[in-house]
Amino acid sequence: MNIVFIAAEVIPFAKTGGLADVCGTLPIQLEELGHDVSIIMPHYRCVGSKEAFNERADVDTIGRNIRVYFIKNKKFFDRPYIYGENGGDYPDSAERFGFFCHEAMKLLKDIGKLVDIIHCHDWQTGLVPVLLRENYAGDPFFALTRSVFTIHNLAYQGIFPRENFPALGVEDGLFNERQMEFYGKINLMKAGIVFSDYVTTVSPQYAREVQTHDWGCGLEGVLQARRGRFMGILNGLDYRVWDPEHDSLIDPKYSVKEWLAKKIHRDQLRSVFKLPPYADIPIFGFVGRLFAQKGFDLIESAMEGLMQRPLQIVFLGVGEDKYERLLKKLARKYPQKCGVLIRYDEDIAHQVYAGADFFLMPSVYEPCGLTQMIALRYGTIPVVSAVGGLLDTVTDFSSSKKKGDGFFLSSYSVSGLLEAVDRATGVYSQKEKYADLIKHAMACRWTWETSAKYYIEVYQACSS
Repeated sequence: MNIVFIAAEVIPFAKTGGLADVCGTLPIQLEELGHDVSIIMPHYRCVGSKEAFNERADVDTIGRNIRVYFIKNKKFFDRPYIYGENGGDYPDSAERFGFFCHEAMKLLKDIGKLVDIIHCHDWQTGLVPVLLRENYAGDPFFALTRSVFTIHNLAYQGIFPRENFPALGVEDGLFNERQMEFYGKINLMKAGIVFSDYVTTVSPQYAREVQTHDWGCGLEGVLQARRGRFMGILNGLDYRVWDPEHDSLIDPKYSVKEWLAKKIHRDQLRSVFKLPPYADIPIFGFVGRLFAQKGFDLIESAMEGLMQRPLQIVFLGVGEDKYERLLKKLARKYPQKCGVLIRYDEDIAHQVYAGADFFLMPSVYEPCGLTQMIALRYGTIPVVSAVGGLLDTVTDFSSSKKKGDGFFLSSYSVSGLLEAVDRATGVYSQKEKYADLIKHAMACRWTWETSAKYYIEVYQACSS
């Protein structure tokens, strides 16, 4: 099949979250399975100089022969940030990504190779299935082209005022409650769901959750209507990058058979975060965005209780100002037990995964999550909420059955978090059980090959 990914961010060119990881690694796996894959994304400032393809786009290559096309427009994309500044979107985001979607469709005709599947990702590309179904309905070039729309995070829907609709370049009659209207506003996530041939999201549990009132963000009815063509496919992890046996960013390397090197990494991690050495207490680590979704309101409420326990905790990430201020305040208040670095640093992220004993992830919701998968591979035991992709990838540890590879919060509450932490530290103090726990964790595998095969089934179903 000839498959084209259209996405707002793709590693290694531009990244703010897991969307970029998916759109930079899944195409490579599809190529390895014998498919012809290309990618279209905006030419942001961070992309840098690339070879010119035509007046519409520049081009680069990843994998063996995956062409990545960068839609050019200095007005829309030559900016300091991908989506916006100070935690918000740029005010012209509807116009920016409306332009991107139109140009992507024109570029496909410039390339001139018939496309079987256009795989769109999140609201920034939600207009593409609309254009394919409506604006290009009579175009023989797209007669056999089908679209797949993947929801990476339903909470971000691309909602804009009605006044922005003309900038989208589609018939005004599409602004109705069945198609693109959402409580009097435009909803580009809804558009992608309604107009695509198949809808996916990034874990089976999240697919179930978003069809409920509690987690559907107002689109549960729209998703229920598509349930015959809606599927949750778990994201994979690129083990060529995330593997402590071959990780160039950590020293010494280690394996499931020789994991005691984690003690060395623990000492190194304390040095990085300027924490004093303790005889034998565990370190809990966090790497990621500092947002409410990741459970920071709960962490704030539980912090006094956490700091009374025999543990240290380190945080690495950037995000909302209030959470950055919170973590700095906690580091000042508990300099012996809490270390904080407000930045994204790839080298230090690898050191956290290698050096921490437990990985803290009490998310309010989690569509898939990659960090818990990474933590498991590094023998850093997840302490997580039982939601979304966390429920699909972590198994609660049972001392009696000697099974499991992590610890679930019994409830999303201070008591639930502290109880999970207490269970974790209790097992840590029992060295034989803790060793078994690490071995179970490091044996976990969620490969892109498995996920890619599910996507191929979805692509094939689009034509049936």
